[in-house]
Formats: sequence, C-alpha cells, structure tokens
Amino acid sequence: MSKQSAGILLHRKVDSQLQVFLVHPGGPFFKNKDDGTWSIPKGEFLDDEDALIAAKREFEEETGQPIDGDFKELSPVKIKSGKIIHAWAVEGDINHEIIVSNLFEMEWPPRSGRMASFPEIDRAAWFDTDTAKLKINQGQVKLIEELEGILM
Repeated sequence: MSKQSAGILLHRKVDSQLQVFLVHPGGPFFKNKDDGTWSIPKGEFLDDEDALIAAKREFEEETGQPIDGDFKELSPVKIKSGKIIHAWAVEGDINHEIIVSNLFEMEWPPRSGRMASFPEIDRAAWFDTDTAKLKINQGQVKLIEELEGILM
C-alpha cells in the first residue's frame, strides 16, 4: 500500500488577495533549495488513524501552534513518490516568524558515524497563490488550485 500523509492548507485574505501558508523542510538536503520544495504542513499517518486528526497533529508538530476552524476536505493528490496526500483547507492566521518545529535525527555528515538533529521545518511563510504554486512541491499545486476554485 502507498504511504499516505495528512496536512492542512491554511489560507487567509489580505487586502482581498488570497494567501496560503507553506513550510520549508529543514535539514541539510533542503538548506539551499527553494522553488519546488515548500509544502503544506503535513505528515504520515496510519490506516487506523483519522486523517483529519493526524493533519491537525502534524500541523502542530511542524509549527508549534494548534489549528482549529471550519475544515474543508480537498481531493487527495498523489505525488511523484507515489505517496497520497489528504488535505483540508481552513481559513486562519498564524505568525510565520515564530514556528517551533519538532526535530529529526540523521547521520551527518554522511558516513561519519555522527548523528545530528535538525528541525523538520526550518521556516514558514505566507505566499499569494501564484508565488505559492512556484514554491510548493509540484505534486501539491492541485491543492492550491482546488482552494482557488472553492473560494473564487
């Protein structure tokens, strides 16, 4: 069975312009990468878990802030790796400058035998939808397009 993730597409309007909240993956592999690497806050969940509950949990783990509101389920998307992403859109606001992400460990530098900790998310930002479509992993662009269709 394919792996699956659940996430939240947080959105707001500023001066009547739709903006979406995206996060940038932490760690050495993504340090100098930008366009095409951002994502909605999301994470893997198991078949016996409720996907929306998992999406809320992952949002809080990656940003340090809980999320609540009127969640609208979006159509699942399948990304290049084969993973299926289940997502919910919700209107809200979050200060992107004060996120606190959970950490992951990996051997770094490679083949050094030393383990290093890195934040799962190293930064977050609000983007207008045109910019967000450039920044986000291309497999997730359909989530933004569906949100635009719902709100516009």
